[in-house]
Amino acid sequence: MAAVEATTPPTLEKHGLNGDSEKRSSRSFVADEKGNVPYDEKVDLDNAEEVGEVFADGPRLIDLGMDGHERPIETDTDYATRLVSLDDDPTLRVFTFRMWFLGLGLTAFAAVLSQIFYFRPQTIYVSQLFIQILGFLLGRAFEWLIPGPSEYAIIRTPDTWFWRFMNHGRFNLKEHVAMSIMASTASISALAISIFAAQELYYFVDTNVAVGIFTIISSQLIGYGMAGIVRVFLVYPTWAVYPQVMPTVQLFEALHRGEGMMSQSKRKKFFWYIFIGIFVWEWFPEYIAPTLTGISIFCLANQNSAWFTRVFGGAAGNEGLGAFSICFDWAYIGAGGGTIGALFTPLSTQLSLYGGCAVCMIAFCACYARNTWNTQNFPFLTQLLFYEDGREYNQTLILNDDFTLNEDKLAVQGLPWYAASQLLYKISRTIYIGAALTHFLLWHFKTVRKTIQEGREGIDDPHFKKMKAYPEVSNWIYLAVFTVCFGIAIGTTYGAKSQLPAWATIIALIFAWIFVPVIGTLYATVGYAPSIENMIQMLGGALIPGKPVANMYFTMYGYQPVVQAYTLCGDLKIGQYTKLPPRATFIVQSVGSIVGGLLNLVIMKTVINSHREILRDVQGSNVWSGQQVQAFNSAAIAWGALGKPLYATGGRYGFVPYMLLVGLIVPIPFWLLHKYYPKVGFNMVFTPVLCAELGFLSVGINSSVFTTFCVAVFSQFYLRKYRATWFRKYNFLLSAALDGGTSVMIFIWSFAVGGAGGKVIPFPTWALNPTGNPDYCKRLT
Repeated sequence: MAAVEATTPPTLEKHGLNGDSEKRSSRSFVADEKGNVPYDEKVDLDNAEEVGEVFADGPRLIDLGMDGHERPIETDTDYATRLVSLDDDPTLRVFTFRMWFLGLGLTAFAAVLSQIFYFRPQTIYVSQLFIQILGFLLGRAFEWLIPGPSEYAIIRTPDTWFWRFMNHGRFNLKEHVAMSIMASTASISALAISIFAAQELYYFVDTNVAVGIFTIISSQLIGYGMAGIVRVFLVYPTWAVYPQVMPTVQLFEALHRGEGMMSQSKRKKFFWYIFIGIFVWEWFPEYIAPTLTGISIFCLANQNSAWFTRVFGGAAGNEGLGAFSICFDWAYIGAGGGTIGALFTPLSTQLSLYGGCAVCMIAFCACYARNTWNTQNFPFLTQLLFYEDGREYNQTLILNDDFTLNEDKLAVQGLPWYAASQLLYKISRTIYIGAALTHFLLWHFKTVRKTIQEGREGIDDPHFKKMKAYPEVSNWIYLAVFTVCFGIAIGTTYGAKSQLPAWATIIALIFAWIFVPVIGTLYATVGYAPSIENMIQMLGGALIPGKPVANMYFTMYGYQPVVQAYTLCGDLKIGQYTKLPPRATFIVQSVGSIVGGLLNLVIMKTVINSHREILRDVQGSNVWSGQQVQAFNSAAIAWGALGKPLYATGGRYGFVPYMLLVGLIVPIPFWLLHKYYPKVGFNMVFTPVLCAELGFLSVGINSSVFTTFCVAVFSQFYLRKYRATWFRKYNFLLSAALDGGTSVMIFIWSFAVGGAGGKVIPFPTWALNPTGNPDYCKRLT
């Protein structure tokens, strides 16, 4: 039998997800008759022809291990070179009429829709995958309908610059990426809108249009300036993997490689079949048979036990912890448009997350059983404040007419109480902050420092090398964006009568700067970025006590820039993976944020002017609700007005701020254990993730937790290790298809029967759509 020559990748750095480095040998090999492969030379990763097509039907040379079989996806280099194509065509056009028209159109669509959804009774978000799929369909339609020199256009025109701009040819990958990034930035309502809505509804302060516009611009773009400065270590290196963007990136490549919508052989057909299948299926758990959201064998066996509901229930909001429930609703199992998904989040991250959930279940039940903090006086799971006797706390009775804290009224009403589940959530998110700081210093600081010292010249990422063909955005541009937005922020906080002094705005931004690299590194490596909103609100309450509106603005400038920064870094990484020029990414991201924010403001004012009383009402209607504004305002009052007395040292909850110090210690034992026992795997325990999820189950529908864990183990352990070729080719595409089909179904359901179109059409009651809890657990609330 003739020998087959093959090669393997050169020295791969196995950073893992904690920055460890060990070298993989790199030698070429010749397979013998038994398939064994001794190594003796390298593969040039910069040469796409040697590496081969990422989605080839069989294993490529780069995929093979020492035994001649495909090895699992394990390292950051595996992600970069085996899951994403290195191919690039620098001649592909980005700024075309199709990109701008569809990009701005989808941006407006996403912004208007997200703002309307913000004022609906049901919480619905516009998924990026939904935008991505809709954009592809529209782009292919435009290449056919718009006149141009393209062979695909119905009307062919002379080959001039104008007609090339209108329709130069096939709707390409870079057009699609650019317009999707532009629209996705507008798919979530700007945080500033929550402040304006609260001021108009509860503080009777009409938002000045000019102040509103500039506040939105500053709050949306100030984080981009931060992201640009830190992109040298949060975007460029190989270790900045961003596992959560893999479904999006692989979907881009699947849709644009090959000819025709159903082409590129098996992979594109696989996507569309799964997409259509989940779209049809989701009508059952979401509408026809809600019991499929969470089937609890325990509750079916005992339907009259409150404790069975607390432990095993969870198919209804705030009812139970969902232990061992079986969920068939991908809307809850999947990512749901978020960054945590069973099929793409690394197993070590998910084991840390669900380890925290297990402790969470035990802690919640123990506190309730022992009546810790009088928690039996309150619902088991609730986010509200209460009097000690269990009545809901009336926050308006402790405020002056200008909504600042009145100490005399507070003395009469007394301090409010939290349910133990909500207090443990706040404790966990405080511990997480300290754990994240220590984790960053122990595991990532040396790598980040080395990357910064070496600069761009020291980065060996193959995608980054390909991107050198395109001009970069100067650091001075990002710094200028930050500086201008900082100046606008100072001015608009006074113009908006926020009661937030300039020195407090500066402190908020300093904390944002501190946490951008910390949270950004977690987001880039393990695919997880827990919120620091609670800590920023707590800090604002301590610095500016008794002023809830000031707390809102402090939160916006201490928390929002962090979210915007790591979000832009994720978009820049998508651009690096798909070879979208950096300047194009920056432009479309900025345009999308500004246009989306301005449309958010217009829709907000329109809805408030038309439905003010309904939005102020606690119940609202089946079409309009101010629940999200009410929750945001209540949090501002709780932290801004009550933060200092509630968490004062020696007070009832005075120990909560000290949990930050506890968090600083948590990662150290695992770091020391890994140092002395490096092969055990202590480096794969992500303490910030574990700590953050000690209160994970304090809200919402929890019936999917066990099923999601099982799916994660099946995908990220079994398929990754024992079905390596299938995992590489289909796993992330499966995630995109399931999430995308579910997003489209929920969008159509919302307008058809869910009330988003103005009318709710409930499905008739039957065995799988009962009148009580969908899982037949005893109703508690």
